[in-house]
Amino acid sequence: MQISANILGVKINAIDMRDALQTIEGWIKRGESQYVCVTPIHAVMDCYLEPSLKKIFNASGMTTPDGMGIVWLLRLLGFRRTARVYGPDLMLAVCEFGLDKGWRHYFYGSTKAVSKNLIGQLQAKFPGLIIAGQYAPPFRPLAEDEKELVAAEIDQARPNVIWVGLSTPKQERWMGEFVNRLNPAVLVGVGAAFDFLSGSKPQAPRWVQRSGLEWLFRLVTEPKRLWRRYIKYPLFLILIIAQRLGLRSYDL
Repeated sequence: MQISANILGVKINAIDMRDALQTIEGWIKRGESQYVCVTPIHAVMDCYLEPSLKKIFNASGMTTPDGMGIVWLLRLLGFRRTARVYGPDLMLAVCEFGLDKGWRHYFYGSTKAVSKNLIGQLQAKFPGLIIAGQYAPPFRPLAEDEKELVAAEIDQARPNVIWVGLSTPKQERWMGEFVNRLNPAVLVGVGAAFDFLSGSKPQAPRWVQRSGLEWLFRLVTEPKRLWRRYIKYPLFLILIIAQRLGLRSYDL
C-alpha cells in the first residue's frame, strides 16, 4: 500500500520513480485497469476549486508529486524519500522499463504531427519499443458514438500503457471516464510531455526544473495560455499554511 499525504484534500502519494515503476508493473502483471495523475501545484488548486475534479484525482491508482513545490512539501511533512515523478521523465522511464517486458504503448492526445514526432523520438531512443497506436482527438467534446468508436479502436490495439496528453484537467476527466470503458490497461496523464519529448515546445533545463522554477520558465514561454494557472500559486501557499496550523481541514 502506498503512503500518501492529504494536500488540500488531494491524496498525493509520497513516492519516487522506482515506486511508480513497480506500481505500474504490478498493475500490468495483474491485468488491472488503473490511471495515474501527475500532480503539480496548479492541479491541486484545480481540485480545490472543483470538488468533482478532486474526486477523480482521489480515485486514481496513483497520484504522483509532479512539481518540486509538492516534493518539498511532502519532505517537510516527513516523507524524506519522496522525489519528483514528472510526466516527461515518467514516460521515458516506463518506456525503458517495459522494453524487455514487451509492453505495448498507445498515445492519445495532441495532434497527429506531434504524436508522430513523439513516437519517432521514443523509438530512436528505445529501439524495439512497441507502439500499439495513436489517436489525436478533435478539439471539442466527443459525441457518445465517437467515444464508443475510440474505445473500440484502443481495445483493438491491445495496449498495456495508454499515454494521455490533453493537459490538466481535461486529461484527468478523460481517464476517469474511460478507465472502466476500456480493456485492462494503465492510463497515464502526462500533459505537456507530448510537446516536450517531441520537440514541439522547449523544455526547461534540468537546473531550472530542480530549482522549482519550471513554472516561471513555462510562464515566460507561454504567458497568454498559462498566466491563469500560475496566478493561483500564492493562494496555494496561504491555504497550505492554514492547513498545517489546523485552521482549515480537508476531507479526501
